[in-house]
Amino acid sequence: MLVGLSPARRRFLLGVAALVVVALTALAVVLVSRGSAPAAEPVSQERPGPVLLVPGYGGSTSSLQPLADLLTAQGRDATVVRLPGTGTGDLAESAAALGAAADAALDRSGADSVDVVGYSAGGVVARLWVADGGAAVVRRVITLGAPHHGTTLADLAGEVAPDQCPLGCVQLGTGSAVLARLNAGDETPAGPTWVSIWTTQDRTVTPPDSARLDGALNLPVQEVCPQAQLGHGELPRDAVVQAIVLAQLAAGDPVPLDAGDCARLGG
Repeated sequence: MLVGLSPARRRFLLGVAALVVVALTALAVVLVSRGSAPAAEPVSQERPGPVLLVPGYGGSTSSLQPLADLLTAQGRDATVVRLPGTGTGDLAESAAALGAAADAALDRSGADSVDVVGYSAGGVVARLWVADGGAAVVRRVITLGAPHHGTTLADLAGEVAPDQCPLGCVQLGTGSAVLARLNAGDETPAGPTWVSIWTTQDRTVTPPDSARLDGALNLPVQEVCPQAQLGHGELPRDAVVQAIVLAQLAAGDPVPLDAGDCARLGG
């Protein structure tokens, strides 16, 4: 193909071809290095740090304060995170508030990591924070009645009274783009260990097993204490649930529990 070309033209085309080869080689090196990059390192499970408790939809801190007080009495550094605005806006903004609270807790305590307890929508907020960069500094995420796969109650609100279903409500629907992104692929990314606790009698997160999280230790309360009678709003205040949370926040890996543990947990 190059025979009929002048020497200068031939040299030019050969030079361009060489540059293309170099560029393609460099691209291949980049792609291989990306594909072989190590996964995120797991956070040490042996050194529990401060505990951040994330409220549910609406942002009220009162439901989580008794659990925070119990943790404080047990010697843990526990803070209920205040969400921006009314706690019904963009869940990403709430995740940013959790990130700021984590930075403050780490600076204050000198710890390497934090533990997070997310109640209801607060569990989704915790997952957003982990997915968007928090994985390296959180040891354990515990969610209480979290609508990880949406709740049909939010769907109904969006259909019947859309003006009463702000962005945070929409993002908790079963067809939410936010939840679709979180649940695509690995629902429990590396870094922390994960525990999901819920009640089978939930009438707010519907269906209740929307709280089930692939890769987590899943603990329906009724599998631990079969006679337990509690709804969504009682989860953070229930003595058995609080005992389960304390057990799961201890040093070491999450602890599987069953009906044989009910009496020990106060059920």
